[in-house]
Amino acid sequence: MPDGSRDMYVGLGAHYAPRYEGAKDRRTTALPMLQVQWSNGVFLSGMSMGMHLSNSPAVEYGPLAALAPGRDASGTKMFRLGTVGDNAGNPGGPSTWLPPPIDDGLPPPSGTEEGVKEDMMVAEEGGDGITADNTVNLLDGVHALKRRVLYGGFANFYLTRQLRLTANALYGAGNDRNGLRMHVALQHLQQELAPHHTLALSAGITLVNRAYNMAYFGVTTEEADHYGINPEYHPDGGIEDVRVGARWNWAVSPAWMVTTGLQASRLVGDARKSPLVERPTNVSVSTALVYRF
Repeated sequence: MPDGSRDMYVGLGAHYAPRYEGAKDRRTTALPMLQVQWSNGVFLSGMSMGMHLSNSPAVEYGPLAALAPGRDASGTKMFRLGTVGDNAGNPGGPSTWLPPPIDDGLPPPSGTEEGVKEDMMVAEEGGDGITADNTVNLLDGVHALKRRVLYGGFANFYLTRQLRLTANALYGAGNDRNGLRMHVALQHLQQELAPHHTLALSAGITLVNRAYNMAYFGVTTEEADHYGINPEYHPDGGIEDVRVGARWNWAVSPAWMVTTGLQASRLVGDARKSPLVERPTNVSVSTALVYRF
């Protein structure tokens, strides 16, 4: 890339995904697309930003920052920026859903004015933790997770021109800002299937520390006692999930492109055993129309 230049994609699409990691119900949301690469190595890809420090064509590495999801009783709070890059099926890498102003996620204590109103609402809905349609919301009584800026780094190793081993690690997730998540994947980079059509594939695993698993899949004593919906649960760290993905890009013209991503993931280990998990295997799909500047 010539000095002082940049490569930029902007677009809009839709994303269909579980309400939160491990949820059985899904929802569709708008998906703005943004990807920028500058000649000095700085890049913006979805909800992550970093910088390439290596001059070697076989190795890429550098610092990485990302915005981590927030979550309350309604699920993961949604605002996501997607990317057209080779992270097949994963729109934007570390994704973020921006929540409205919220407290710790627990209803006010009984006896207060707010608590009396809350108790009346619960009674009208049919009991603690029961929604209006008589389904149990496993996130009721679980502390809300605030969005966090994560920091870490990435490294990519090209085994061949189209086969790449990639890894990134980000620290700072959870309300205590001590959650660590690392993703390792083998990617088959974009290969032309037909004129103007390319396909990228990936397969990988996600590893987390105990603090991350506790933040997203654990249940504290306070949370377990509040509604009695979920038992107390203290997971350890380890492998959180395994996943495969695919991304198909269709160059409609030199400037316009349709990009579609598909990702299937399965929670494993202590994350899979969490009482908050309704469905360990999930699929997410995204598609968007983007313009290249």
